[in-house]
Amino acid sequence: MPSFAINAHWSLFWPFVRWLPQVTAQDLRADLLAALTGAIIVLPQGVAFATIAGMPPEYGLYAGMVPAIIAALFGSSRHLVSGPTTAASVVLFSALSLMATPGTPDYVALALTLTFMVGVIELALGFARLGALVNFISHSVVVGFTAGAAFLIAAKQLKHFFGIEMDSGGHFHDILIEFGRHAVEVNPFATLVGAITLAVGIAVRVWMPRFPYMIAAMLCGSVAAVLFDQLLGSDYTGIVTVGALPASLPPLSAPSFALDHIKELAPTALAVTLFALTEAVSIGRSLAVRGGYRIDGNQEFIGQGLSNIAGAFFSGYVATGSFNRSGVNFEAGARTPLASIFAALLLMVIVLLVAPLASYLPKAAMAGVLFLVAWGLIDRKEIRHILHASRREAAVLAVTFFSALFLELEFAIFAGVLLSLVLYLERTSKPRIVTLAPDPRLPKRAFSDATDVQQCPQVRYIRIDGSLFFGSVAHVERAFDVLRARFSSQKHLAIMADGINFVDLQGAQTLLDEAVRRRADGGGLYLINVKHGLWETLDSAGFLDTIEVRNVFQTKEAGVRAIYHKLDHDLCSVCEKRVFVECGLLK
Repeated sequence: MPSFAINAHWSLFWPFVRWLPQVTAQDLRADLLAALTGAIIVLPQGVAFATIAGMPPEYGLYAGMVPAIIAALFGSSRHLVSGPTTAASVVLFSALSLMATPGTPDYVALALTLTFMVGVIELALGFARLGALVNFISHSVVVGFTAGAAFLIAAKQLKHFFGIEMDSGGHFHDILIEFGRHAVEVNPFATLVGAITLAVGIAVRVWMPRFPYMIAAMLCGSVAAVLFDQLLGSDYTGIVTVGALPASLPPLSAPSFALDHIKELAPTALAVTLFALTEAVSIGRSLAVRGGYRIDGNQEFIGQGLSNIAGAFFSGYVATGSFNRSGVNFEAGARTPLASIFAALLLMVIVLLVAPLASYLPKAAMAGVLFLVAWGLIDRKEIRHILHASRREAAVLAVTFFSALFLELEFAIFAGVLLSLVLYLERTSKPRIVTLAPDPRLPKRAFSDATDVQQCPQVRYIRIDGSLFFGSVAHVERAFDVLRARFSSQKHLAIMADGINFVDLQGAQTLLDEAVRRRADGGGLYLINVKHGLWETLDSAGFLDTIEVRNVFQTKEAGVRAIYHKLDHDLCSVCEKRVFVECGLLK
């Protein structure tokens, strides 16, 4: 086997063999320092995200261990850090809470199954080289979905922030209605702890941006809760805590392979896969641009797929690229994927040491931190930009946002993607068709679409800006009919084809039919500035055999000259418009 084939094979299945031998001692030091910061950051985030997902808190930490290592080894980004994220956690809770009670063994089993299914789909897409699929999820869909997810996160934490016992399942409006019914049951001590946590988090983010605001907020909230309990008694304050986390490494686990579960989870798995891959590849690309290198989208699919498959067997749940941790990793000076690996290993050590202290962490404090997380998810600047820049994109944003609030969350992505594709097809199905004529005011009498230039009485020149495919032929056929009806004396039609990038068989048939009609009326159809790919399609469709190759021209000058000789020169002799230079020969 040739050496290049061996390298390609190893790069696909063992991509780390390309960069691992090149790691220097300086790289190791930089990666270790970055990993220490990353490990500290993921500790409160992991617990917070697991709470959002309805999973036991320790599963958020487990999802940042083995999956992060696998994604770093088998991905292509130097800085991308994988693990639990807000969006994936919200989708998981939204889908699974309808099937089982959050936090129960049945719920965890479903989460592991979903994680495994997402991993398999991601891996299959990577091996099929379908990395371009994420391009079909527009930026407006992502912005709208994350904003909707932010509102859901905040709504689902209302009961913890205010210390209320209530059902936080269902859609956004259901949660608000349920909260209104229990508003009189607000626990003032839990609310005060949540408010202190929220205030400290905001203050640290504003005045001490380099310090992890989540850690500071959680510490202050926990201290406040302990003080209240010591002064007034825990029975009186009624402040509920998260409870001690198990000080252990990720235990082995197994997803359920029951056919009923797989069928039930299939739509959610597909939606989570699309969003997770979009998130991971987008973050990887943005950091690669800043780092001066490129990533392989297909390799990232493979890395993310293996990461989630491993997570399903090591007590994790759906993991994908984390913007917060990846950004921190980059800013902390990470140079290679070893930083993500070291961070996961350090997290294991930290969990063994500090996990029991989670018994002092109030749920109200967690809710306060999650309010901050939700606020950070709403990209207000980008939302304003989209709303002002494009009505179409604003519609996509709005549909995705409100679908996330009032429909099942996983279908919000499908709704946004579907609307994006419908609007795109609607736009491409109506290619712009403009009338052209030589403009004596321009150098060399260049063609212009100005409305005040003279038109030749016998021939009309048009330009089609767009592709001729099955979705656009109806619009083009209507335009041809209008031209024949309104300008019946212009029996010749010349199409400037430099704006046509693609023609399918139905589009070629439309041109062929128009050529036949023009010929029957005593005129002709001509194509000018035909691109090579367009020529090949027309030739394979038999178009050139019907209208003759002599009616297809590679330059405007050749086309105008040839078409002029096909006109009725008896009419030209009495015409006073003299549109073309050739018309001067009849003077």
